[in-house]
Amino acid sequence: MSDSRLRLGACLSLSGEYARFGRQAGLALDIWRSTTGAADLLIEDDGSDPDRLAALLPRLSAECDLLLGPYSTILMRRAGTVAATLDRLIWNHGGSGDDVETAHPGHVVSVPTPTSRYAEPFVRHLAAREDPHPLLIVPGKGRFGRQVADGAERLARALGIPTIRRRPSTPEGYTGSLGEDWDLFCADSCEEGWDLFCAGSFEEDVETVTSARSLPTPPRTVCAVAAGVREFGQAVEEPLGIYGVGQWFPGSGGHVELSMSEDDFLSAYRKRSGSLPDYPAAQAAAAAAIATHCARQAAGTTREALWDTAVALETTTMFGAFNVDPRTGAQIGHQTALTRWGAEGPAIVTSRLRGPATPPL
Repeated sequence: MSDSRLRLGACLSLSGEYARFGRQAGLALDIWRSTTGAADLLIEDDGSDPDRLAALLPRLSAECDLLLGPYSTILMRRAGTVAATLDRLIWNHGGSGDDVETAHPGHVVSVPTPTSRYAEPFVRHLAAREDPHPLLIVPGKGRFGRQVADGAERLARALGIPTIRRRPSTPEGYTGSLGEDWDLFCADSCEEGWDLFCAGSFEEDVETVTSARSLPTPPRTVCAVAAGVREFGQAVEEPLGIYGVGQWFPGSGGHVELSMSEDDFLSAYRKRSGSLPDYPAAQAAAAAAIATHCARQAAGTTREALWDTAVALETTTMFGAFNVDPRTGAQIGHQTALTRWGAEGPAIVTSRLRGPATPPL
């Protein structure tokens, strides 16, 4: 591409349901742009609305060389369909659903760990104990929660951990109350203790954790997807000891080969916002770095050139490893990070608990 100036476009939820994370992603992209100078940046507010997103993407596609997807699996599901219709490649940083990552080979390249592998570090952490207790798995009302729960249940059983799955809830009738499930769970065995893993929206996880900890026999160990972000500490009482799992946490990325260092990113983010970022920020900046790197390597921004370069690339950013399945574009190299809430807030436990591969879907 010689010295031509790249223009990168992204639809992000600067308002609406996903704004708390969409704004972090937007700030991270602006920090990446101002620090690296790798591309110009155009961000549109999708309002957390799939229809609004679908209306914005064609215009953004016409104005930009590279397209970044939105935050959230629901929105990215729609974005992938639009990108395929436009015959464009879209870099997915915010939708980890297994079906989203594999739905449009040749049109979607994913940076985050797929949802079915989300719970791996926590489940392996439980399995490493001498006395693994039964695990109650509570999904949220959407496909994201079900896919995370499916992966957690499959791996737990493969590692010899007894599980029970909370009965599915409808979007209209969801409740985080665990009363009936707890009764069923303890009918078999909870005298020796039990553990909890929940995967829903931020609000669902907060409700589930609060309900579980108020039971006559609360869980010995609690892990929630929502606990992987700092806002969780203001949403629940006494988060001390609760585990969180997320795509990234400071210190989880390891060696950086491409673009900004973690220290530079954290310093710039804290200076701009007064706080440290959560994983939606890091994964957006990583996607931008990978996208522009591939465009330079390919010497072009056609869908075919970007795809061929991306599926051949193995590298690391501050977000962690990048390596995609060349058949689907789904992420296979990156691993989620396990955190635990302490007196000073959440801290990394490990992002590298390894073991036999998760049983296939």
